[in-house]
Amino acid sequence: MKNQVLQIFKIGGNVINNNDALNSFLKDFSAIEGPKILIHGGGKKATELSSAMGLQPQMINGRRVTDEATVEVVTMVYAGLLNKKIVAQLQKNNCNAMGLSGADANCILAHKRTVKDIDYGFAGDVDAINDTIIDVLLQNNVTPVFCAITHDKNGQLLNTNADTIASEIAVGMSKLYQTELNFVFELKGVLENIDDKNSVITHINAKKHEQLVAQGIIADGMIPKIHNCFNALNKGVSKVKIGDASLVDSSNKLYTTLSL
Repeated sequence: MKNQVLQIFKIGGNVINNNDALNSFLKDFSAIEGPKILIHGGGKKATELSSAMGLQPQMINGRRVTDEATVEVVTMVYAGLLNKKIVAQLQKNNCNAMGLSGADANCILAHKRTVKDIDYGFAGDVDAINDTIIDVLLQNNVTPVFCAITHDKNGQLLNTNADTIASEIAVGMSKLYQTELNFVFELKGVLENIDDKNSVITHINAKKHEQLVAQGIIADGMIPKIHNCFNALNKGVSKVKIGDASLVDSSNKLYTTLSL
């Protein structure tokens, strides 16, 4: 089975917010043959709902600070509305999907992030992936669809960065498969010039990454995303790519590939 490729896609950004873009991606994702997993964010939708409820979202270094009220909001949005809309669209496209949080079947165990310099509240850091149960689903031709909610096995739900979940699932499943991790958002890849949407940096290794951070080209929310890319590569993931929804099309050539 280790020779079998497992395609893992994480979607976020405007791909989630634009129904046409999302449905187009899900149709293409459904057509991928072989085992696959989808992880989705939904931060912008959660921010909109929080604001509508009179809650003021707080972000630090591209990560959401999660108080008790925010845990409830993100669970409603991620594990509820968005997750089930995505699963329903996949079923429409004959992809037998199952929507999951980390608490379901104990798929993703996490702990509340230790407070160092910043208290992120009920933000979760992943401890373990239940590769056995996830593989049972894959072996039965079920496509897991994970939202960004985990748990600590003490009854506490935790808001966990979706990029981190994607990275950790890819690492966890790399014991059983050749895992390929794809981060999909609204841009074609990591850009040299944010004002030029075609200025894609096609390859980034560890040394290039340091240079881009020093130059301020990789900044803000892109910093934790790239960190998760290198975490996956360092722990056994075969390939990592960043790009727009066309990443799902194997003929697409314009995206960012990362390597050690």
